[in-house]
Amino acid sequence: MAVTWTPDELQRIGGAPELEIAGQRADGTLRRWVPIWVVSTGGQVYVRTWYRRDTGWFGQVLASGRARIRVPALEADVIVEDVGADAPGLRAEIDDAYRAKYGRYGGTERMVTDEAAAATLRLRRDS
Repeated sequence: MAVTWTPDELQRIGGAPELEIAGQRADGTLRRWVPIWVVSTGGQVYVRTWYRRDTGWFGQVLASGRARIRVPALEADVIVEDVGADAPGLRAEIDDAYRAKYGRYGGTERMVTDEAAAATLRLRRDS
């Protein structure tokens, strides 16, 4: 059952330069940790990849629908939801969050393309 992120958890996730994610196998064991960019907007947590694929961390967490994430002082099991680019208003919020958080690093133009938006996942806190 998904639960709401606490303000403290959202602050930790939003303040972390990267989030580490590990896909969950069918037997519940974790795959290797992979560092990825993460943003939070509207009390929700989102991750993207530059392009949608069935391999790597993205394909693994999408297939299982579950993962574990960690940032400093927080580790949590999450439910993975494919939100893609279906909601234009949501896409704009997520695009803006990526630009605001990572714009100083360069490379954000790849994270706000149509292809990247179609590879957007919501991470919901699992109980």
